[in-house]
Amino acid sequence: MFRRQSAASADEPAQDKMDVTGSAAAQNGDSTDDREPQGRGAASAGKGRPTPKRSEAAPRRQPFAAPGNRKEASAQARTRARTERARRAEGLRRGDERYLPAKDQGPVRAIARDYVDSRRMLSEYYLYVVGVLFVLLILPFGAARVIVYPLVLIAMVTVILEGYITGRRVRKIAAQRFPGERTKGVALYAVMRSAQIRKLRLPPPRVKRGDKI
Repeated sequence: MFRRQSAASADEPAQDKMDVTGSAAAQNGDSTDDREPQGRGAASAGKGRPTPKRSEAAPRRQPFAAPGNRKEASAQARTRARTERARRAEGLRRGDERYLPAKDQGPVRAIARDYVDSRRMLSEYYLYVVGVLFVLLILPFGAARVIVYPLVLIAMVTVILEGYITGRRVRKIAAQRFPGERTKGVALYAVMRSAQIRKLRLPPPRVKRGDKI
């Protein structure tokens, strides 16, 4: 009787141990199973799209079509030249330094443009005055012609005097700020720009009237 009871008591701890071990393993297995889908879900949620192929990620370059004859080569050359001119013209309208002609390049020419563009001058209205005087000149009235010639003379004298003053000031400012740069021709450059209508000046003005230079 005591033997049966002791044997039963000896089996019970072993069975309890197996139950505890099995339940722990089950718990660990459940937690592992729970973690694995979460990790895969997080990875797929983080990427959100399949990895593209190399051919899809980097499209292939289109092969250059060689001209079949001389006529096609000339047409392609004209197309490239037209595209290049349009690109340079657009860059010039934006005032991009890379597309400026040689006569507009350099800090001396830039300061001359800024000086002229920052001031309101009578020379920029010269073309308007010339247009009005031309209309008066073609009118069939002798009195209008008598008025036109003195006005033309006054306009020319005004433009010359203003250009002379502008040229001297621009040359002086350029020599002070850029002592190592060449200032030859900058006075005439400033005079020619002052005689242009502001909206039609190229490169376009980058300063406003009244700005300090």
